[in-house]
Amino acid sequence: MIKSDRRLGQGLPWGLAVPAAAGMLFLVLPLAGLLARAPWPTLPARLAEPRVLEALRLSLVTATAATALCLVLGVPLAWLLARAEFPGRGLVRALVTVPLVLPPVVGGVALLLVFGRGGLIGRWFGDVLSLPFTTAGVVVAEAFVAMPFLVISVEGTLRAADLRYEEAAATLGASRWTVFRRITLPLVGPGIVAGAVLCWARALGEFGATITFAGNFPGTTQTMPLAVYLALETDPEAAIVLSLVLLAVCVAVLATLRDRWIKA
Repeated sequence: MIKSDRRLGQGLPWGLAVPAAAGMLFLVLPLAGLLARAPWPTLPARLAEPRVLEALRLSLVTATAATALCLVLGVPLAWLLARAEFPGRGLVRALVTVPLVLPPVVGGVALLLVFGRGGLIGRWFGDVLSLPFTTAGVVVAEAFVAMPFLVISVEGTLRAADLRYEEAAATLGASRWTVFRRITLPLVGPGIVAGAVLCWARALGEFGATITFAGNFPGTTQTMPLAVYLALETDPEAAIVLSLVLLAVCVAVLATLRDRWIKA
């Protein structure tokens, strides 16, 4: 089979090779332009600037917190979608994936209408727990847009997992919680890790929902993407440096998931 695929690849018609190369250039050239315009001589000094370090620290903290929140809520939700039969499961799955296609700014507006002081929940708990324009609000906004990546990855892994191990444990007297903790979670561990990495990367790059729901306050809600947007208007070189940091993170994420994609 492999040899046949290689022979097929060697005979790739030019009608496909030319647009494929054009598509590759279309994706790579902007990244090459970013690297070409980077201020390499002053890069170390710019990376050490307090505003860059503060935005990077805030981005790492909030993305990690958002991923933890997604793990707590998303893994059980993925298990429910993959294993439980209930009316409206297709609708629930569609609603879970809505943030993937919903404009992030719209997501931020929706969060304001729910958690804002006059929102559905904020009107009751706004005096005790105020989320908009706070660091906690950044975490909530990032979790909202990133959770579907985790849910989809874990649900797919759960559907592909061999149920015989769980059934064998159940017949030996293990409770449902024990089966889930000792059998199911180890089986779907790679899917959870892959989903968490994608979730974390998406949270790190979130912009629209964050600026709408949490604002752009240095040291409190200004993450790396927001700092890039602000620097682009006043200091383009600083914006390039911040963009390079995010690009490096994306490359690291792709390298982390490379083996999983190749095996798939």
